[in-house]
Amino acid sequence: SRCWITQNLGATNQATSATDNTEASAGWYWQFNRSRGYKHTGATSTTILTPAWTITLIGESSNWIAARDPCAIELGVGWRIPTTTEWFNADANGAWVGYNNTYSSVLVLHAAGYLDNNGTLDGRVSGGHYGYYWSSNQIDTYNSRRLAINTDYDTYVDNGGKSYGHSLRCIK
Repeated sequence: SRCWITQNLGATNQATSATDNTEASAGWYWQFNRSRGYKHTGATSTTILTPAWTITLIGESSNWIAARDPCAIELGVGWRIPTTTEWFNADANGAWVGYNNTYSSVLVLHAAGYLDNNGTLDGRVSGGHYGYYWSSNQIDTYNSRRLAINTDYDTYVDNGGKSYGHSLRCIK
C-alpha cells in the first residue's frame, strides 16, 4: 500500500551499485526538519557544498514538520519522509545485512555517505562505505531516528544528530 522512490531525493539517476559514489546517484543531503538540501560538488570530502553549510547545531523538540518536508515540496502532494516504523518494517521485511542486501532490494538503497555537522562528506568518497536515511521522527531535542546501512553490519535504525546531512527516500 506504499510507493517508494528508488533513488535518493535530488539524485538524477538511480545508483548503479551498492557503493556508487557518484554525485548523480547520491542526491542531496538534508539536515533534520529543514527544507533546504545540500549538494556535494566534487570527489573529495573538502569540496564546497551548494548552498554553503551554515547550521552546525540543531536543537529543537519536534518531528519533521509537514510544511518543511522536502519530499512534499519537491515531489508534490502525498509524498513524505518515511516514519521510523516504516524503516523498521522495510528492514525487517528485507532481512537486510549490509548494503549489498539494501541495494538488491526493491528500494535500491546504497551507501551514499553523509555530511558531518561541519559539512564534511564522509562514508562516500573512494567508494561508498555507509549511508544514512532520515525518518520523520525525532528521538530528543538534538537527535532523530534514521536507517543506517554499511559494509559489514546488519542494517539498523538508530539515532543521529539532527545537524548532520543525510539522504532522503520518499514514500507515498
